[in-house]
Amino acid sequence: MKAKNCLPNGFTLIELMITVAIVGILAAVALPSYRDYVRRGALPDGTAGLSTLRVKLEQYYQDFRNFGAASCSNGTIDLGKLADKFTITCVLQNSGQGYIATATGKAGTPADGHEYTIDQDNNPTTVTFKGGASGKSCWLMRGDEC
Repeated sequence: MKAKNCLPNGFTLIELMITVAIVGILAAVALPSYRDYVRRGALPDGTAGLSTLRVKLEQYYQDFRNFGAASCSNGTIDLGKLADKFTITCVLQNSGQGYIATATGKAGTPADGHEYTIDQDNNPTTVTFKGGASGKSCWLMRGDEC
């Protein structure tokens, strides 16, 4: 004699609702963590761009004994090629004997809401971090501590 299958075929509505709830909870926890991970991955683009610019400006200074007359390095450095997710700008100070370079996160990228600076004395500063004012004398990547 053949044994009858006592289990019903398919899922009940309650089982399906529990599964959907578990997936929803996992997504609610995982999605913000993933976004933060992607954001932190974009930030080194700006700091690396500023570091590269700083090295190039120091090389320019050794050749010409200033950081530029009209603009940083007199336009010989293509600032647009230093970073993809950040806009790099440079402003001369003290009649070409100083500068402040700024990396501002581009809108629509994970770096949006972040701004970093560096000067001729290699003083890094986080101006804004996650869209809020910071003013820390380091480049923040996560958290509020240097």
